[in-house]
Amino acid sequence: MSKKSTQVPRRQFLKTAVTAAGAAVMAPTIIPSSALGRDGAVAPSERIVIGGIGIGNRGTYDLGCFLEQKDVQFTAICDVKETRRLAVKKLADEKYGNEDCKMYGDFRELLDRSDIDAVLIATGPNWHATMAMNAARAGKDMYCEKPVTKNISQSLILAETMRRTGRVFQAGTQRRNLPHFAFACELARTGKLGALKKVFAHPAGMQAMMSGWLVPETEPDKEVVDWDMYLGPAAWRPFNAKLLDGFNFEKGGGLVGGGVLEWGSHCVDLCQWAVGDCLPPVEYDPPKDGQLVARYENGTELIFRETGWIPLGSCPVRFEGETGWVEAGDSGKLVLSSPELLAGRTVDEIGGYPATYHVRDFLDCVKTRSKPKGNADAACNAHIACHAANIALHLGRQVKYDNTTHQFVNDEQANRLRSEALREPWRV
Repeated sequence: MSKKSTQVPRRQFLKTAVTAAGAAVMAPTIIPSSALGRDGAVAPSERIVIGGIGIGNRGTYDLGCFLEQKDVQFTAICDVKETRRLAVKKLADEKYGNEDCKMYGDFRELLDRSDIDAVLIATGPNWHATMAMNAARAGKDMYCEKPVTKNISQSLILAETMRRTGRVFQAGTQRRNLPHFAFACELARTGKLGALKKVFAHPAGMQAMMSGWLVPETEPDKEVVDWDMYLGPAAWRPFNAKLLDGFNFEKGGGLVGGGVLEWGSHCVDLCQWAVGDCLPPVEYDPPKDGQLVARYENGTELIFRETGWIPLGSCPVRFEGETGWVEAGDSGKLVLSSPELLAGRTVDEIGGYPATYHVRDFLDCVKTRSKPKGNADAACNAHIACHAANIALHLGRQVKYDNTTHQFVNDEQANRLRSEALREPWRV
């Protein structure tokens, strides 16, 4: 190769550049049909750009429901575990045939991205509300797994934050978007059962346990597992792998919550819908004969019970009025006191509580800026009912809740359990 200079004279360069530019203008531009929204594709300008935070087992299922939607573009994953970051990136990159999915260990870096419209939050329950409020302040809409709050105070702050910021919030209470549950709630809410007297929820275990420490184990390297970030607002404790992958970690007010909060955030949510998404009950009795009874201000009873259900699958609910009743569960089936309640309607039987319809409801509301069925106000009231019932269970006596002051009436012990200290710097 010659080492002689290959510089092009300025005048010759400009002449060549102008000629090339003219040729580029005359040449046809080939635009893929997917960019124009043809052949069933959605144009990029119409897609909702999604990031995922804390994508483990449940989050991976949720993500699959998002990836099914043609108007979704999943672009970023944040997780405290390196293996999960890599697994989700691989899933997204294979879906889109590129390597564009970015990985983050700190959720704040993901929320700082101006191109992301919404986030899927599927962290441990110790993070849900705090993460959702950080996302709202960053201008993101969010689909947040449940239980969405750890205590009563956090429930109230979450709902107020979503109202103030105008963000679209969907709690992962996907049964609100399944036709047989929706129909059962409609019968109760519209008076087809007569004046509503009792609504029943299945708690899947009535225990109020305290979260604690397990035997300390060697903490992994931060890049492998960021234990401090995993704990987040929860009280510090030494690393233990069982806590890292424990679904029941830090659920509520220092109380793990048991089935009252876990299933309650589904079943009580449906009961709340059946009574018209009103404010939560005002009286909560401790368990007696296998039932925990709460009462709404109008006298309707919310009853937590584990037995006595028609075998219709998990997460059963039952609504009883003066003239009729209905019971439903995850099988997708309904049992009615009278076939006349159907009034000639056919209700689709969709078993297995899929989240696809709930995700679609969320995405549609992101576009229209309307409230999804699992909105923050509905989630707040259902969770307050669960937290208050859990407090009555823990204290072993009746508690009375004032929906105006958001305090328990003349009950210092109960009021101490309304909130808890959050570890720095994660106060909300």
